[in-house]
Amino acid sequence: MGFRVFLALGVAASIGLGSLAAEAAKPRKKPPMAADDRYAALVVDAETGEVLLARDAELPRHPASLTKIMTAYMTFDALERGRLRLSDRLPVSVHAANQSPTKLGLQAGERIAVEDAILGVIAKSANDAAVVLAEALAGSEEAFAEAMTQRARRLGMRQSDFRNASGLPHPEQFSSARDMAILGRALIRDFPQYYGYFGRASFAYAERVYRNHNVLLELYDGTDGIKTGFTNASGYNLVASAVRDGRRLIGVVFGGESASWRNQHMMALLDRGFGKMSDAEVQVASASARTKAAKGSVVAAAQAQPVRPAEPRAVQRAAPAPQGSIETSFAVQVGAYRRIETAETRAIEAARLVPRLLAAAPVAIKSSQDSKGPLYRAQIAGLSKADARRACDRLKERQITCVVVPVEH
Repeated sequence: MGFRVFLALGVAASIGLGSLAAEAAKPRKKPPMAADDRYAALVVDAETGEVLLARDAELPRHPASLTKIMTAYMTFDALERGRLRLSDRLPVSVHAANQSPTKLGLQAGERIAVEDAILGVIAKSANDAAVVLAEALAGSEEAFAEAMTQRARRLGMRQSDFRNASGLPHPEQFSSARDMAILGRALIRDFPQYYGYFGRASFAYAERVYRNHNVLLELYDGTDGIKTGFTNASGYNLVASAVRDGRRLIGVVFGGESASWRNQHMMALLDRGFGKMSDAEVQVASASARTKAAKGSVVAAAQAQPVRPAEPRAVQRAAPAPQGSIETSFAVQVGAYRRIETAETRAIEAARLVPRLLAAAPVAIKSSQDSKGPLYRAQIAGLSKADARRACDRLKERQITCVVVPVEH
């Protein structure tokens, strides 16, 4: 019988973006990651950098096509400095044309306008277009990747090492949820005149219309960017920006189990983030959901002071939140399903309906087997019996069937 916990929240901190300091030394090679260590999440106030929700936000993760956010940042910088114009037509090399999908299908020897390449990178996540931009700016993709890493250091992205312009798999290409939030803030701050490209729902090129992979632009009110990513090594990644009542949040998710789960999870995180922005103090909970010792348990909510970097370019690690103790051995179960994606979605949707009681509770999927195959029970865990009963009562008021169950350890 398996038990998987997908969401827990980390410590409060602050991401600094100020004056640029001298470039840091070349980063050390990151250690390999275990196959299960793909998940990370972060939600920050885009204006202040205050961290509202976090989980494993400073640990190295494979960015996949989130890499293209930095490619876009470098391109916008070149446009701002006059090194490129949107109307410039860039040559397509054999190397660019030979990139693996996803791509526009560019042919070696043809040319593509800078603006079309930008839209291809952002909306289609086109690897060939990313390499075209890289070669135009640095002469080669390898040199461009080195420049990306150097710029990342100046922005304060301490966990990021880039090895290509597209995010295609590379064992030494890493970033982190915190670094991607820093990059998102920097891009919106430094290039507001170009940031709108990330909000384009579609674009047309060579008699074809391409839809933006970021479906939150249509699903979540206030979303205006930024970028999705996926490889087998990374899982389903997303950086999203949303504005409500004049306040902007940036959310980051690494290692989603599916595209639908990633999207639902991001929406739930943003809901919680907007809910916390009005609070005088941010209450957070931290848990290690992937260790065998945890077995689905959750550490009680605790307070932590924001951490502000001594130098704007550096991101300091937050001190661990003090751990409390509380009986959290019950869960609200909202159904059993044949598909794990359905179970995940139902649990996340239920948690969003009762945020006061379930905002800090981890969504969990309990797997079992019957004569028809796998069965996945959708649960919101880490609750006291009283809170579980109250949450279930609220769900029943909304016509959601649920039961309170003890968590098996």
